[in-house]
Order: sequence, then structure tokens, then C-alpha cells
Amino acid sequence: MIYLLDLFGTAVFAVTGSLAAGRKHMDLFGVVVIGLVTALGGGTLRDLTLGADPVFWISDPTYIFVAATASILTFAIARFREFPSGVLQVADAFGLAIFTIIGAQKALGFGTAPVIAVIMGIMTGVVGGMIRDILSGEIPLILQREIYATASLSGAVMFVALSRLTPNERLNISLAVLVTLGLRLAAIRWKLSLPVFPSMAPKNHDR
Repeated sequence: MIYLLDLFGTAVFAVTGSLAAGRKHMDLFGVVVIGLVTALGGGTLRDLTLGADPVFWISDPTYIFVAATASILTFAIARFREFPSGVLQVADAFGLAIFTIIGAQKALGFGTAPVIAVIMGIMTGVVGGMIRDILSGEIPLILQREIYATASLSGAVMFVALSRLTPNERLNISLAVLVTLGLRLAAIRWKLSLPVFPSMAPKNHDR
């Protein structure tokens, strides 16, 4: 189940990267590159941080094949029909939810402390999207007001907490994915956001 979810998340994030590249009118090569780094970036940084040897896509090139195929198919489909508005955000929400839990689960498998597992989950979920946004000339979602990293944090915390309470990993993964996905989709639907830091600009007073 975990492996299939990981491959599904890889495909979904590759699609989001390809759509972001398409909005900037990149060619096929650019679309595939952005799709690959979006799909593999977070997991790569996670594995390097955890000391996993080799990195997951080196030991299993299926991830590269899935990401590249998803990117090429997205490029091909986009040439004949326009993707619905908002599909990028919804697809990104699915990728965020899946990768967050996969990252936390893998960290726990390395015997890390719960707080480290949560951090690894967030890292896996958001880093690929950050690289995608930076390469496509956009402000990363994690740096905007939207509830993005907060959704990832909530899902990772729930998964780690449930993992200490029950050995039913399939249930734990399902619930944590639903929490992350639900929070992110709710934020998109109702434009929810966190409070922002108040302006520090001095007020002008009439003299």
C-alpha cells in the first residue's frame, strides 16, 4: 500500500510540476525537468538528511519512469485540451497529503524521534513544490498566507501520534492523509489563511 501510494504521489506531483511549467510556456524538456524535480525533490532531501543509502529513486528507478511518464502525458494532453481551472491546486493537495505521510513513515522506520519524523514528513511534502515554484518564477505556496505547511504539519503529527497508539498502519495512513488533504482542500475552497504579521510601518500623524 505504501509503495503504491508513493508512486501515485510521485505521478501527481509530476503533473503539478508539468502544469506549472506549462503556464510558463516551457518546452517538453523543461516540462519534464520541472515534473521530475517536483516529484523527487522532497524525498531526495529527506533521504539525504536521514542518511538513506542510496536515495530512493536510485535504488528504484521506477520513480523516475513514473514521474517522466506523467510529465510527458500531461504535456501531450495539454496540447489538445485545456486543464480545468484549479486542477493544479487540487492535484498539489493530493501530492502534499501523500508525500507528507510517506515521509513521516519512512523516518519512523529509521528509528527517529517523533519530532524528527514530523519534520521529515513536512520536508517530503513541501520541498518538491517549493522547487517547482522557484524554478517557474512563482512565490512558493509555503511562503504565502495559504494553509499549506500547516496542513502538512497536522497530517504528520496525526500519523506519528497514531503510530504510537495503534499498529494498524493502513488505518493510520488513511486517517492522516484525509486530515492533510481535508485541511488543504478546505483552505482552497474557502480561501482560509493564517494570520499575518502586522505592518511595522510607522503611522503618519497630522501635525
